[in-house]
Amino acid sequence: MRWANFLHMYQPAEQQPDILSAITVQCYQPIIDGLIKNKKIHLTLNINGALLELFDKYGHQDILKKLRELAEDGRIEFTSSAKYHALLPFLNEEEIIRQITLNNETLEFYLGKGYKPQGFFAPEMAYDEKIIPIIEKLGFKWIILDEISCGGEVGRVDYGKINKIKGTNLNVFFRERRLSNLIMSAVVRSRETLLEAIHDNLKSNNYIVTAMDIETFGHHRPGLEKMLFEIFETPEIEFDQISDIEKYYKEIKEVIPTRATWASSKQDIDSGSQFLSWSDPENSIHKWQWAFTDLVLNEVYAMDRNHSRYDQVRKKMDIALASDHFWWASAKPWWSVEMIEDGAFRLLDTLRFIPDLGEDKLNKGRDFYEHIIATSFNWQRTGKIRQMMAEQGSIMRIPFKDRTISRGGSEEGVYFAFMDMMKRLEKEATDRREYEKAILWRDAMYKLENKLDIYDTINAIDLLRVEIPHKEVEETIEKYKTKYYEIRGGQPEQRGS
Repeated sequence: MRWANFLHMYQPAEQQPDILSAITVQCYQPIIDGLIKNKKIHLTLNINGALLELFDKYGHQDILKKLRELAEDGRIEFTSSAKYHALLPFLNEEEIIRQITLNNETLEFYLGKGYKPQGFFAPEMAYDEKIIPIIEKLGFKWIILDEISCGGEVGRVDYGKINKIKGTNLNVFFRERRLSNLIMSAVVRSRETLLEAIHDNLKSNNYIVTAMDIETFGHHRPGLEKMLFEIFETPEIEFDQISDIEKYYKEIKEVIPTRATWASSKQDIDSGSQFLSWSDPENSIHKWQWAFTDLVLNEVYAMDRNHSRYDQVRKKMDIALASDHFWWASAKPWWSVEMIEDGAFRLLDTLRFIPDLGEDKLNKGRDFYEHIIATSFNWQRTGKIRQMMAEQGSIMRIPFKDRTISRGGSEEGVYFAFMDMMKRLEKEATDRREYEKAILWRDAMYKLENKLDIYDTINAIDLLRVEIPHKEVEETIEKYKTKYYEIRGGQPEQRGS
């Protein structure tokens, strides 16, 4: 089995120095040191140019030096991206090219000749077909997307072939969502649990691509950075850079990717709301944010490029296009008045800095700013935010019992199959005197039975799939489905979740 691991590093352009230092100590430093030390590691890394400038600004020159060393060594390949993490499907061609060009210039400056990007990472893996001719024209050979962009649902990627975007010369590598999420959620925490999670993959000749935020390791989940390097010590796996995959797989399959992000669900795609966290048609703050962005951008375009302020105005605009403040205004479930205000202020500050701006445009900008901030505080004060989060939670977190036994048909068998496996795991743990683990399975069954699993960060079903080999899980499910048919033969099978 071949495995290409993709890691993504990003912080907002104006991140606070104390936060940057904390993340550097907890995550960036140990991981980069580990990559320097472990010469056998091969992976693909994306670092937005804005973060490299932050390292320089706040005295983390040791990080920059080591990243340059990794680039020159060639074991780590670097991709390109948008410098300030702008959501590309919402930008025009000029802005997309500008964000990518600025990113390349910044990475070339800090990483040197070792920066030779063949691949492209669109922030949030936000895909729209309009970005393809742009990145192909800029000379990239491949793009990485989430597997849900392959046909609009998970499980449709052929990892035994090289997927190429139809009508282009651009390869597309799809992130395998299940394993990526198992690692990020810390369900996979060791070499043993990893091997259980990829049991079926090990027997195949396929490759796999995972993609994760690097901050997961050590910052969001303390201690998980050690597990990352334990994974790289697994002899059963060949680790590759993404660009190397096509050396081993010659058969090509043409695909037409679906508009999505790495956070999109099938329901989002089917309803046309795959960019919900950045442009929710029911979110008035989002509408004002984008209208404000269009106003300021149009005034930047109208400005004399020979004016002494132009470069400063243009840089302010570049930073203001970052996707963060839209995301924090989604309230499904992400919410931060501070980040919303920061984004609105950057737009207003850019507008104010444009020389000879008409008073009507400046007043319109102030109105947008005040609408955004006043609405944000009003939503928070009145409890609307809690209501929106609760509604989103009720959509996203459906109890396992409702997804199985309540649907009737053979799905009843799925529910009882999992309950049976958990009973078995509880007994085995008790027999080994592993009482904490036994309690875990006892509590898991109680939660499933009483529909309390919606409050768990990591669902017991995911834990069980790691504990028991995939093949055995599937065989147990089929056994219980067969038992259902024997008892209730003739009723058509209900579709699963």
